[in-house]
Amino acid sequence: MRTNLAARALLGPVGAERDLSTAFRQPQLLAAIDGLLETGADGNYTGADQTAAELVLTGPPELDMIAHLRRLPRAAADGSLALIVLHDTTALRRAERMRADFVANASHELKTPIAGLAGFIETLRGPARDDVSARERFLGIMAEQADRMRRLVDDLLMLSRIEQHEHARPDAAIDLASVLKGVLDLLQLKASSRKVALELSLAAELPRAVGDYDELTIVFQNLVDNALKYAKPATTVRVAARQAGEGRVAVAVSDEGDGIPANHLPRLTERFYRVDAARSRQLGGTGLGLAIVKHVVNRHRGRLDIQSTPGKGSTFTVILPAAG
Repeated sequence: MRTNLAARALLGPVGAERDLSTAFRQPQLLAAIDGLLETGADGNYTGADQTAAELVLTGPPELDMIAHLRRLPRAAADGSLALIVLHDTTALRRAERMRADFVANASHELKTPIAGLAGFIETLRGPARDDVSARERFLGIMAEQADRMRRLVDDLLMLSRIEQHEHARPDAAIDLASVLKGVLDLLQLKASSRKVALELSLAAELPRAVGDYDELTIVFQNLVDNALKYAKPATTVRVAARQAGEGRVAVAVSDEGDGIPANHLPRLTERFYRVDAARSRQLGGTGLGLAIVKHVVNRHRGRLDIQSTPGKGSTFTVILPAAG
Protein backbone atom coordinates (compact mmCIF):
# COMPACT_ATOMS: atom_id res chain seq x y z
CA MET A 1 0.00 0.00 0.00
CA ARG A 2 1.42 3.38 -1.03
CA THR A 3 0.31 6.81 0.23
CA ASN A 4 1.01 10.45 -0.55
CA LEU A 5 2.11 13.06 2.03
CA ALA A 6 -1.45 14.10 2.93
CA ALA A 7 -2.48 10.50 3.62
CA ARG A 8 0.62 9.90 5.76
CA ALA A 9 -0.18 13.04 7.78
CA LEU A 10 -3.70 11.69 8.31
CA LEU A 11 -2.98 8.01 8.92
CA GLY A 12 0.59 8.00 10.19
CA PRO A 13 3.42 5.95 8.71
CA VAL A 14 2.04 3.39 6.26
CA GLY A 15 4.49 0.80 4.96
CA ALA A 16 3.98 -1.23 1.82
CA GLU A 17 3.48 -4.32 3.98
CA ARG A 18 0.76 -2.74 6.15
CA ASP A 19 -2.69 -4.21 5.62
CA LEU A 20 -5.44 -1.75 4.65
CA SER A 21 -7.71 -2.93 7.46
CA THR A 22 -5.14 -1.78 10.05
CA ALA A 23 -5.05 1.73 8.56
CA PHE A 24 -8.84 2.00 8.19
CA ARG A 25 -11.03 0.38 10.79
CA GLN A 26 -14.06 1.37 8.74
CA PRO A 27 -16.35 -1.56 7.84
CA GLN A 28 -18.22 0.42 5.17
CA LEU A 29 -14.98 1.37 3.41
CA LEU A 30 -13.55 -2.16 3.58
CA ALA A 31 -16.86 -3.56 2.27
CA ALA A 32 -16.78 -1.09 -0.65
CA ILE A 33 -13.22 -2.17 -1.50
CA ASP A 34 -14.18 -5.85 -1.32
CA GLY A 35 -17.10 -5.18 -3.66
CA LEU A 36 -14.87 -3.27 -6.07
CA LEU A 37 -12.34 -6.11 -6.26
CA GLU A 38 -14.80 -9.02 -6.20
CA THR A 39 -14.31 -11.49 -9.04
CA GLY A 40 -16.43 -14.25 -10.48
CA ALA A 41 -15.61 -17.88 -11.21
CA ASP A 42 -14.01 -16.79 -14.49
CA GLY A 43 -11.63 -14.44 -12.66
CA ASN A 44 -13.21 -11.29 -14.08
CA TYR A 45 -14.43 -8.46 -11.90
CA THR A 46 -18.17 -8.55 -11.25
CA GLY A 47 -18.88 -4.98 -10.15
CA ALA A 48 -18.46 -1.38 -11.32
CA ASP A 49 -14.94 -0.03 -11.60
CA GLN A 50 -15.57 2.86 -9.20
CA THR A 51 -17.60 3.58 -6.08
CA ALA A 52 -17.66 5.85 -3.01
CA ALA A 53 -18.16 5.47 0.72
CA GLU A 54 -18.74 7.91 3.57
CA LEU A 55 -16.84 7.45 6.82
CA VAL A 56 -15.93 9.22 10.04
CA LEU A 57 -12.34 9.14 11.31
CA THR A 58 -12.25 9.28 15.07
CA GLY A 59 -10.32 12.16 16.57
CA PRO A 60 -9.49 14.30 18.08
CA PRO A 61 -10.55 15.99 15.94
CA GLU A 62 -13.30 13.87 14.45
CA LEU A 63 -13.25 14.13 10.64
CA ASP A 64 -16.01 13.51 8.09
CA MET A 65 -14.64 11.92 4.93
CA ILE A 66 -15.81 10.71 1.56
CA ALA A 67 -13.66 7.99 0.03
CA HIS A 68 -13.70 7.74 -3.78
CA LEU A 69 -12.49 4.33 -4.94
CA ARG A 70 -11.45 3.36 -8.46
CA ARG A 71 -10.19 -0.03 -9.64
CA LEU A 72 -6.94 0.20 -11.59
CA PRO A 73 -7.05 -1.14 -15.17
CA ARG A 74 -4.12 -3.39 -14.28
CA ALA A 75 -2.14 -4.19 -11.14
CA ALA A 76 0.60 -1.71 -10.27
CA ALA A 77 4.24 -2.78 -9.90
CA ASP A 78 3.78 -3.21 -6.15
CA GLY A 79 0.58 -5.23 -6.62
CA SER A 80 -1.87 -2.42 -5.87
CA LEU A 81 -5.27 -2.99 -7.44
CA ALA A 82 -7.24 0.13 -6.49
CA LEU A 83 -6.86 3.87 -5.91
CA ILE A 84 -8.52 5.46 -2.85
CA VAL A 85 -8.90 9.25 -2.70
CA LEU A 86 -10.09 10.73 0.60
CA HIS A 87 -11.89 14.07 0.62
CA ASP A 88 -12.23 15.87 3.96
CA THR A 89 -15.85 17.12 4.13
CA THR A 90 -15.78 18.14 7.80
CA ALA A 91 -16.17 21.87 7.14
CA LEU A 92 -18.91 21.25 4.57
CA ARG A 93 -20.87 18.97 6.91
CA ARG A 94 -20.47 21.43 9.76
CA ALA A 95 -21.78 24.23 7.54
CA GLU A 96 -24.73 22.06 6.48
CA ARG A 97 -25.57 21.32 10.12
CA MET A 98 -25.27 25.00 11.01
CA ARG A 99 -27.60 25.94 8.15
CA ALA A 100 -30.12 23.31 9.21
CA ASP A 101 -29.94 24.45 12.84
CA PHE A 102 -30.25 28.07 11.74
CA VAL A 103 -33.39 27.42 9.68
CA ALA A 104 -34.92 25.35 12.50
CA ASN A 105 -34.14 28.00 15.12
CA ALA A 106 -35.33 30.91 12.96
CA SER A 107 -38.55 29.02 12.19
CA HIS A 108 -39.09 28.34 15.89
CA GLU A 109 -38.44 31.97 16.84
CA LEU A 110 -40.98 33.18 14.27
CA LYS A 111 -43.50 30.41 14.92
CA THR A 112 -44.03 31.36 18.57
CA PRO A 113 -45.18 34.98 18.02
CA ILE A 114 -47.16 33.97 14.91
CA ALA A 115 -49.04 31.35 16.93
CA GLY A 116 -49.72 33.97 19.61
CA LEU A 117 -51.02 36.46 17.05
CA ALA A 118 -53.26 33.84 15.45
CA GLY A 119 -54.72 32.90 18.85
CA PHE A 120 -55.46 36.51 19.82
CA ILE A 121 -57.03 37.23 16.41
CA GLU A 122 -59.28 34.20 16.79
CA THR A 123 -60.29 35.34 20.29
CA LEU A 124 -61.02 38.90 19.12
CA ARG A 125 -63.17 37.56 16.32
CA GLY A 126 -65.09 35.33 18.72
CA PRO A 127 -65.50 35.48 22.52
CA ALA A 128 -63.85 38.91 22.95
CA ARG A 129 -65.54 40.58 19.99
CA ASP A 130 -67.48 42.99 22.21
CA ASP A 131 -65.13 43.04 25.23
CA VAL A 132 -63.45 46.44 25.09
CA SER A 133 -60.97 45.86 27.94
CA ALA A 134 -59.90 42.45 26.55
CA ARG A 135 -59.55 43.94 23.08
CA GLU A 136 -57.21 46.67 24.28
CA ARG A 137 -55.11 44.22 26.28
CA PHE A 138 -54.87 41.73 23.41
CA LEU A 139 -54.00 44.43 20.89
CA GLY A 140 -51.16 45.56 23.15
CA ILE A 141 -49.78 42.01 23.34
CA MET A 142 -50.17 41.60 19.57
CA ALA A 143 -48.21 44.80 18.98
CA GLU A 144 -45.39 43.46 21.19
CA GLN A 145 -45.30 40.16 19.26
CA ALA A 146 -45.30 41.96 15.91
CA ASP A 147 -42.44 44.16 17.12
CA ARG A 148 -40.54 41.06 18.22
CA MET A 149 -40.91 39.55 14.74
CA ARG A 150 -39.81 42.83 13.16
CA ARG A 151 -36.64 42.91 15.30
CA LEU A 152 -35.90 39.29 14.46
CA VAL A 153 -36.31 39.85 10.71
CA ASP A 154 -34.19 43.02 10.88
CA ASP A 155 -31.42 41.13 12.69
CA LEU A 156 -31.60 38.23 10.23
CA LEU A 157 -31.27 40.60 7.28
CA MET A 158 -28.42 42.46 8.97
CA LEU A 159 -26.56 39.23 9.71
CA SER A 160 -26.99 38.05 6.12
CA ARG A 161 -25.75 41.38 4.76
CA ILE A 162 -22.67 41.35 7.00
CA GLU A 163 -21.83 37.73 6.11
CA GLN A 164 -22.00 38.53 2.39
CA HIS A 165 -19.27 41.16 2.79
CA GLU A 166 -17.25 39.45 5.54
CA HIS A 167 -14.38 38.73 3.15
CA ALA A 168 -13.95 42.45 2.33
CA ARG A 169 -12.12 44.32 5.06
CA PRO A 170 -13.22 47.96 5.63
CA ASP A 171 -10.44 50.53 5.34
CA ALA A 172 -11.75 53.84 6.71
CA ALA A 173 -10.16 55.54 9.74
CA ILE A 174 -12.91 55.75 12.39
CA ASP A 175 -13.04 58.01 15.44
CA LEU A 176 -14.05 55.54 18.15
CA ALA A 177 -14.79 58.33 20.63
CA SER A 178 -17.51 59.62 18.28
CA VAL A 179 -18.94 56.12 17.81
CA LEU A 180 -19.07 55.38 21.54
CA LYS A 181 -20.51 58.76 22.51
CA GLY A 182 -23.25 58.31 19.92
CA VAL A 183 -24.10 54.83 21.23
CA LEU A 184 -24.27 55.99 24.85
CA ASP A 185 -26.44 58.99 23.93
CA LEU A 186 -28.80 56.63 22.11
CA LEU A 187 -29.08 54.24 25.07
CA GLN A 188 -29.10 56.81 27.88
CA LEU A 189 -32.89 56.76 28.18
CA LYS A 190 -32.96 52.97 28.44
CA ALA A 191 -30.22 53.08 31.07
CA SER A 192 -32.16 55.63 33.12
CA SER A 193 -35.33 53.54 32.95
CA ARG A 194 -33.40 50.56 34.35
CA LYS A 195 -31.67 52.75 36.98
CA VAL A 196 -28.25 51.93 35.53
CA ALA A 197 -25.49 54.51 35.09
CA LEU A 198 -23.44 54.71 31.89
CA GLU A 199 -19.77 55.63 32.19
CA LEU A 200 -17.40 56.31 29.28
CA SER A 201 -13.61 56.33 29.69
CA LEU A 202 -11.39 57.33 26.75
CA ALA A 203 -7.62 57.01 26.90
CA ALA A 204 -5.57 60.08 26.02
CA GLU A 205 -4.48 60.17 22.36
CA LEU A 206 -6.77 57.25 21.49
CA PRO A 207 -5.86 56.10 17.95
CA ARG A 208 -8.50 55.82 15.27
CA ALA A 209 -9.65 52.35 14.30
CA VAL A 210 -9.72 50.85 10.83
CA GLY A 211 -13.34 50.03 10.15
CA ASP A 212 -16.86 50.95 9.09
CA TYR A 213 -18.60 53.60 11.19
CA ASP A 214 -22.12 52.15 10.93
CA GLU A 215 -21.03 48.56 11.60
CA LEU A 216 -18.95 49.54 14.63
CA THR A 217 -21.94 51.48 15.92
CA ILE A 218 -23.98 48.27 15.61
CA VAL A 219 -21.30 46.31 17.50
CA PHE A 220 -21.11 48.64 20.49
CA GLN A 221 -24.85 49.28 20.51
CA ASN A 222 -25.41 45.53 20.83
CA LEU A 223 -22.79 45.15 23.55
CA VAL A 224 -23.97 48.12 25.64
CA ASP A 225 -27.63 47.15 25.14
CA ASN A 226 -26.83 43.61 26.39
CA ALA A 227 -24.98 45.03 29.38
CA LEU A 228 -27.99 47.18 30.26
CA LYS A 229 -30.36 44.22 29.96
CA TYR A 230 -28.44 42.09 32.42
CA ALA A 231 -27.01 44.76 34.75
CA LYS A 232 -28.45 44.97 38.25
CA PRO A 233 -30.33 48.18 39.18
CA ALA A 234 -28.22 50.93 40.78
CA THR A 235 -25.02 49.62 39.14
CA THR A 236 -22.82 51.03 36.38
CA VAL A 237 -22.13 49.88 32.83
CA ARG A 238 -18.62 51.01 31.94
CA VAL A 239 -17.27 51.53 28.42
CA ALA A 240 -13.50 52.00 28.21
CA ALA A 241 -11.39 52.57 25.09
CA ARG A 242 -7.59 52.33 25.07
CA GLN A 243 -4.62 51.46 22.89
CA ALA A 244 -3.87 47.73 23.05
CA GLY A 245 -0.27 47.33 22.01
CA GLU A 246 1.24 48.28 18.69
CA GLY A 247 -1.33 48.83 15.97
CA ARG A 248 -4.38 47.79 18.02
CA VAL A 249 -7.14 49.55 19.90
CA ALA A 250 -9.48 47.92 22.44
CA VAL A 251 -12.96 48.82 23.68
CA ALA A 252 -14.27 47.02 26.78
CA VAL A 253 -17.93 46.99 27.86
CA SER A 254 -18.38 45.88 31.48
CA ASP A 255 -21.48 45.30 33.58
CA GLU A 256 -22.13 44.36 37.20
CA GLY A 257 -24.75 41.74 36.48
CA ASP A 258 -25.15 38.09 37.42
CA GLY A 259 -22.30 36.98 35.18
CA ILE A 260 -22.19 33.96 32.88
CA PRO A 261 -21.08 30.43 33.85
CA ALA A 262 -17.83 29.42 32.14
CA ASN A 263 -19.39 26.50 30.25
CA HIS A 264 -21.61 28.90 28.28
CA LEU A 265 -18.86 31.31 27.16
CA PRO A 266 -17.62 29.38 24.08
CA ARG A 267 -21.14 29.31 22.60
CA LEU A 268 -22.30 32.85 23.31
CA THR A 269 -21.73 34.06 19.75
CA GLU A 270 -23.71 31.22 18.17
CA ARG A 271 -26.95 32.24 16.51
CA PHE A 272 -29.96 31.91 18.81
CA TYR A 273 -27.84 30.59 21.66
CA ARG A 274 -29.13 31.87 25.00
CA VAL A 275 -27.94 31.19 28.53
CA ASP A 276 -31.47 31.85 29.82
CA ALA A 277 -33.89 31.66 26.87
CA ALA A 278 -37.00 32.76 28.80
CA ARG A 279 -35.29 35.80 30.33
CA SER A 280 -33.71 36.78 27.01
CA ARG A 281 -37.07 36.78 25.23
CA GLN A 282 -38.68 38.63 28.12
CA LEU A 283 -36.03 41.36 27.78
CA GLY A 284 -36.61 41.62 24.04
CA GLY A 285 -33.55 39.72 22.77
CA THR A 286 -33.58 38.00 19.38
CA GLY A 287 -30.63 35.69 20.11
CA LEU A 288 -28.66 37.18 17.21
CA GLY A 289 -26.94 40.20 18.77
CA LEU A 290 -23.64 38.56 19.66
CA ALA A 291 -23.58 36.62 16.38
CA ILE A 292 -23.80 39.96 14.57
CA VAL A 293 -21.01 41.33 16.79
CA LYS A 294 -18.78 38.33 16.01
CA HIS A 295 -19.23 38.62 12.23
CA VAL A 296 -18.64 42.38 12.18
CA VAL A 297 -15.49 41.96 14.28
CA ASN A 298 -14.32 39.18 11.94
CA ARG A 299 -14.88 41.45 8.94
CA HIS A 300 -12.75 44.09 10.66
CA ARG A 301 -10.02 41.46 11.26
CA GLY A 302 -10.44 42.05 14.97
CA ARG A 303 -11.07 39.87 18.00
CA LEU A 304 -13.84 39.53 20.59
CA ASP A 305 -12.77 38.55 24.10
CA ILE A 306 -15.34 37.58 26.75
CA GLN A 307 -14.56 37.43 30.48
CA SER A 308 -17.23 36.73 33.07
CA THR A 309 -17.46 35.85 36.75
CA PRO A 310 -20.78 34.52 38.08
CA GLY A 311 -22.19 36.91 40.64
CA LYS A 312 -19.85 39.76 39.66
CA GLY A 313 -20.50 40.60 36.01
CA SER A 314 -19.08 40.35 32.51
CA THR A 315 -16.67 42.22 30.27
CA PHE A 316 -16.85 42.07 26.47
CA THR A 317 -13.71 43.45 24.81
CA VAL A 318 -13.45 44.24 21.09
CA ILE A 319 -9.89 44.55 19.76
CA LEU A 320 -9.54 46.28 16.39
CA PRO A 321 -6.69 47.30 14.08
CA ALA A 322 -5.62 50.89 14.65
CA ALA A 323 -5.36 53.31 11.74
CA GLY A 324 -1.93 54.55 10.77
